[in-house]
Amino acid sequence: MPIEDLARSDVVTADTDTPVAALATTMEDQEVGSIVITDGDTPVGIVTDRDLTVRVLGAGIDPAGQTAADVMTEDLCLIDRGAGFYEAADLMSEHGIRRLPVQDGDSLVGIITADDLTELLADEQQKLAEVIRGQRPAY
Repeated sequence: MPIEDLARSDVVTADTDTPVAALATTMEDQEVGSIVITDGDTPVGIVTDRDLTVRVLGAGIDPAGQTAADVMTEDLCLIDRGAGFYEAADLMSEHGIRRLPVQDGDSLVGIITADDLTELLADEQQKLAEVIRGQRPAY
């Protein structure tokens, strides 16, 4: 199954000059743990709630003077929208990440998270369990 069928298309994005406080507020308002930083439609970085905690608060830096460019992860790991579930899981594992922006060429078209993959696997496990329950003898 292509990752584009599993990914969320409503990616929360911001520009590199967005203040850190605005990023935190947006995460709270949108109920997300990350914001993809873009230059136009092109993803150039990502800021996670953990980045804000570790790179700003944990480092004792005054958030008032910080922007997305100051705290974002620039070495962005991306996946093509036509890639499969297992490729996404492998990339997340290999790079130690939980959020994977989905691209079509240079354009951002979605995001898939470890939580999304886990939920999908749980749903599939539940369906398999129903098949097993339906075919086993009564006790």
